[in-house]
Amino acid sequence: MIMSEDKKIIQQFTSGEYKEGFVTDVEQEFIPKGLNEEIVRMISARKEEPEWLLEFRLDAFRKWQAMPQPDWAHLDMPEIDFQDIIYFAAPKKDKDRPKEIDPKLAETFDKLGIPLKEPWMPCLTRFPSPPPFERPWPKKASSSAASPRQ
Repeated sequence: MIMSEDKKIIQQFTSGEYKEGFVTDVEQEFIPKGLNEEIVRMISARKEEPEWLLEFRLDAFRKWQAMPQPDWAHLDMPEIDFQDIIYFAAPKKDKDRPKEIDPKLAETFDKLGIPLKEPWMPCLTRFPSPPPFERPWPKKASSSAASPRQ
């Protein structure tokens, strides 16, 4: 059957070692597996989010908890165990460079061709500047009452 052939190919592809060379070994900090209000609060605290955003996330989490898990049409897949997922991981901050990215990680981004800082509107530098704005109406002679258009 074709489906078993597809599963075999997927299994071969996903069970092997990663060979592409874009692995960067940096120390990370994790929040424990699982999802509950305490985890949502921990993530928000780590990200130093304002109180209003935490309340927004908690409200969304409570609504999500009340939703039924989707029953995917024509898919034979196990139910997702949301308590077996790590929802936050980040590179550990370097005490000497608390606001900078780890140089090893920056090197990996460079290898992948991913800029860490967006270039400032490169498309605008290729074309000449547009002419300065000119009024489509003639400028009125100055009077005591100023027009709202001037």
